[in-house]
Amino acid sequence: MSFPTFTISTTAEEVATAFAKEIQGKNVLITGTSMNGLGFENARVIARHANLVIITGYNTERLKLSEEAIKKEVPSANIRPLTLDLSSLAAVRKAAAEVNAYPEPIHVVIHNAAATIGPFKATVDGFESQMATAHLGPFLFTKLIAPKILAAGTASYTPRVVFVSSSAHRMGPAIDLESIGKPNSTTYTAFLGYFHAKAAQILTAIELSKRSQGKINAYSLSPGAVSTNINQKEESKADMIAAGILTPEGLPSSKFHWKTIPEGAATTMIAAFDPRLAATPGVYLQDAVVANDQVAPHASDLDTAAKLWTITETVVGETFSF
Repeated sequence: MSFPTFTISTTAEEVATAFAKEIQGKNVLITGTSMNGLGFENARVIARHANLVIITGYNTERLKLSEEAIKKEVPSANIRPLTLDLSSLAAVRKAAAEVNAYPEPIHVVIHNAAATIGPFKATVDGFESQMATAHLGPFLFTKLIAPKILAAGTASYTPRVVFVSSSAHRMGPAIDLESIGKPNSTTYTAFLGYFHAKAAQILTAIELSKRSQGKINAYSLSPGAVSTNINQKEESKADMIAAGILTPEGLPSSKFHWKTIPEGAATTMIAAFDPRLAATPGVYLQDAVVANDQVAPHASDLDTAAKLWTITETVVGETFSF
């Protein structure tokens, strides 16, 4: 079967249409699905074809708005909201227990949620919020619902876990592994926290694919520069303006190629459903194509990936086995 060639301007809907048969019958869980965001766009286009779309978020009211918006557009959509606060290990455990009580297996998990890029903020567990939301919470959640993910595997299908990272991971230094469990607020900057969290996601995709030995295919990706709800938050504006990402007026800077939300969500769709990726678990995608050459050495080093995995297991108090 031949599939279209995707480009930087391909939309999530175009990818969903191309892979409609791959999405049919699948149960997909997406984190971070507030409206005006990438996760919501993924949920919206997947809902037209999938058996079940589980949308998650820490704000129950926003989750309800997302559910209503999708059902209004796709009345036949099977949407199941799940309250999930990735910044709290206890909340992650509670949500995972709920998922494990579902009758269905989970074919695809898309880790799209992220914390606001802003001043240092400690979580209830004492971790740095960006690292907790993008790495520690998703790691624990994936570990706890692994039986549901593994149950989706068949002789002809390998379940997938997708991490929405960023090309900006290249702009920072290697992760200080000691800071994963013991963050240093004095050396923290908003973007250093972001760079490290995004590098951790790429490393986790590599190591998850390796350790699962063909039982789970994990991928990471950069959606590109997209103006979404998260980078429009007031607490992140000052850092965004200082970095030249936003203009002094708070508008997207012309220094970057900005994608629309549908364009930004396209690469996630490819990572989640493109059957051509089945043979290359652990790869990184950017602008709708595989782009391993765009990963910084510190985010692709196999030794670092293994060390991060072991340290994360210790921090969250769970050993991941398959």
